[in-house]
Amino acid sequence: MVNWFVDTYKSLQPTWRELKLSFYLLNRNVLQRISLIIIALLVLVAIFAPWIAPYPSHAISETNPQDKLLPPSSRYIMGTDELGRDLFSRIIFGTRISLQTALIAVGLALLIGVPLGAIAGGLGGWADEIIMRITDIFLSFPPLLLAIAIAAFLGPSLSNAMLAIAISWWPWYTRIIRGQAVSIRERQFVRAALAIGTPMSRIIFRHILPNTLAPVIVQASMDIGGVILTIAALSFLGLGAQPPTPEWGLLISTSRTYFLNAWWYSTFPGIAIFITVLVFNLIGDGIREVLDPRTRKF
Repeated sequence: MVNWFVDTYKSLQPTWRELKLSFYLLNRNVLQRISLIIIALLVLVAIFAPWIAPYPSHAISETNPQDKLLPPSSRYIMGTDELGRDLFSRIIFGTRISLQTALIAVGLALLIGVPLGAIAGGLGGWADEIIMRITDIFLSFPPLLLAIAIAAFLGPSLSNAMLAIAISWWPWYTRIIRGQAVSIRERQFVRAALAIGTPMSRIIFRHILPNTLAPVIVQASMDIGGVILTIAALSFLGLGAQPPTPEWGLLISTSRTYFLNAWWYSTFPGIAIFITVLVFNLIGDGIREVLDPRTRKF
């Protein structure tokens, strides 16, 4: 038993060193350090939204017509909307919705794109041709335009918006993984595995795929901000979240009618989208530096 703990400790030492180096690389840049703090705060806000929001009942159901379109004050620090609901509370709950939908949409795109790219690059031949030609068809459309078309076909809802984004974004991951897999397929350890009779499916998912994930992780971390922006755009167009869901894009869409008289209604959700997208893009750059030694600046 003691030997098992000793062996486990020794095996974890390189991992801890890598984690310490990764944290150092992310933490040494001031912007990335601030971004890490903001993302941690956003996650905490999303998790504890019902306890952080001063008026959690305003997020969905409760209305107060007597307090409609009040400017920011000590009672409502970000003002109220056209139904007298606290805008700060709705933005807090919108944080949960935006992060959750972005993670699900990116996760679905990864589940579709990564295995297809590994199979295409690992097998080659007719499988590669079929998968990549289908990928090229999807890539021929701008992602936002394709997402709008799919969401309009499926019907306006937040779940359909997530599915539309996943369908329009998976080809990017397929192309990234396929390019990496083609390169790794020619390396000696893959040839050695083939020479001893290892099944190709095992080689793809045990040898090729783990060595192709670094660029996908970087791309996915940067795509979270883009997906949040896309979901906000779909909700703004009426194809995503529906009232009374406190989604940021939907808040901005609703606020257009009151923009001249209630500047705060559209300003604060817009600031939330801007900050969230920015910090995820900055963290994506930091993760790229951690995973790609060629981009490190010591």
